Amino acid sequence: MASGGMGDVLAGIISGLMAQGLKAVDAARIGVFVHAQAADRCAMTLGERGLLASDLIDQLPFILNNKQE
Repeated sequence: MASGGMGDVLAGIISGLMAQGLKAVDAARIGVFVHAQAADRCAMTLGERGLLASDLIDQLPFILNNKQE
C-alpha cells in the first residue's frame, strides 16, 4: 500500500463520509476500515505486489454496500 495515490483514496473515503454527515473521528475510523478491507480484497484476487490505488476504488461499492461479488 506504499504506492502513489493510496493516501488520496483514503482521504477521499473519509471526505465522502464527512460529506454525508459523519463526525470527523467516525469518518476516519470507518474510512480506515473500508480502505483496509478494499486492500485485502484486492490482495486476495490480484496479489500484494503491484497493487494500485485504482484497484482499491473498484472494490469500494462492494464494501460500502455490503455486497458479495
